[in-house]
Amino acid sequence: MSEARTVAIIGAGPVGLAAAAHAVERGLQPIVLEAGNQIGHAMRQWGHVQLFSPWEYNVDKAAARLLAATGWNSPAPDHYPTGAEVVERYLEPLANHAALKPHIQTSSRVTGISRIGFDKMKTRGRDKAPFEIRYQNGQGPKMVKADAVIDVSGTWHSPNPAGANGLPAIGEGEVADRIAYGMPDVLGKERARYAGKTVAVLGAGHSAIGTLTDLATLALEAPGTRPIWLLRGNDPAKAFGGGTNDKLAARGELGAAFAALVTAGRIEVESEFRASHLVTDGPRLVVGALAGCPARRIVVDELIVATGFRPDLDFVRELRIRLDPAIECPVALAPLIDPNEHSCGTVRPHGARELAQDEPGFYFAGMKSYGRAPTFLMLTGYEQVRSIAADIAGDRDAAERVELVLPETGVCSRAVATDASNCCGGPAISDVDACCVADEKAKQQGKTGCGCAS
Repeated sequence: MSEARTVAIIGAGPVGLAAAAHAVERGLQPIVLEAGNQIGHAMRQWGHVQLFSPWEYNVDKAAARLLAATGWNSPAPDHYPTGAEVVERYLEPLANHAALKPHIQTSSRVTGISRIGFDKMKTRGRDKAPFEIRYQNGQGPKMVKADAVIDVSGTWHSPNPAGANGLPAIGEGEVADRIAYGMPDVLGKERARYAGKTVAVLGAGHSAIGTLTDLATLALEAPGTRPIWLLRGNDPAKAFGGGTNDKLAARGELGAAFAALVTAGRIEVESEFRASHLVTDGPRLVVGALAGCPARRIVVDELIVATGFRPDLDFVRELRIRLDPAIECPVALAPLIDPNEHSCGTVRPHGARELAQDEPGFYFAGMKSYGRAPTFLMLTGYEQVRSIAADIAGDRDAAERVELVLPETGVCSRAVATDASNCCGGPAISDVDACCVADEKAKQQGKTGCGCAS
């Protein structure tokens, strides 16, 4: 080729920068557009949070090869970093590498993508037309052309709302100053906001239980701090995880510690609480749930909504994409990650084939590729972009090849007992690819799994 193919990469987080590293290794020309004013902008928002996986699972191989040539001091592989450590010790050196730095533009928010000269309806010759990526920076609207696009913009800036039906609770917008989304730093920079307050946390995932655990710690240091767990389901034990069965040890430890706090009464639990209304009552916030009889209400000072995230699909609406109607992820990926079906084990490695769209040359990757599913691992994203870069470069064999072995998570998100050793009947004992006894039995019976979901 007389000129390198250009690849627009939307997002400069860990997977976006890994995509750029793989593109450079393949002789492609990356163009990285980051909406934030710094690389790793989303990860910086949760820099206080310790990752569940150690360094060995958080560094991309192509990125490591680039950094090794500069004398980079790689972190201890068994250390569990915080988000801030990942940014400081890995992402910043990578973004400042001479091979990547000239190709990264921060404060550049993508507003739309199309094909030059083609609207969504026009077909003939479409696959030969370059992509047109519109973005906004401090100088106004801009445009750049690319031969391929990898959307790794993540989901951090589009959290799910408080409403149990997927819509914002009635009044949610009007009381936005009393609500935080995700996992605020309640023991650090946002301590003053929560110390001595009654704080409700809505959600049942790791962000929710991590925040509640921190609030329980804050309650020991700041009298009057009262954490309340608003749980949509009816069984708190389902959020405790697999304990010692979880091969990501830090995640198992978090679930076990949280279970102990709930058992000790240090965290109040309101189960089957499906928020529907939010309204102020003087200086306080009333969280209402109309479902059930009688209707319920909780009066708090602050509400933290940790109900997950969803992808922002607005700027890709002029492209031909197909997504699973429930999970909002690529159709071929949906059966692998559907949380309605999978509660144990891992998602097998996947790449360009599962992530490609009907729009040739366009791919979702990273957290955004998982849509609304919550089970993404950073290492999975690195394998995704390795395969995608190979596909764009025309190396089909490398694109199809699996070069990743994921850690067996062994976690049962639907555990029925707080004793981790008995979660889903304990670990599988035969050669069947299963995470626990219940899952093993289901697969031996010819079911696709997961038995512990029953």
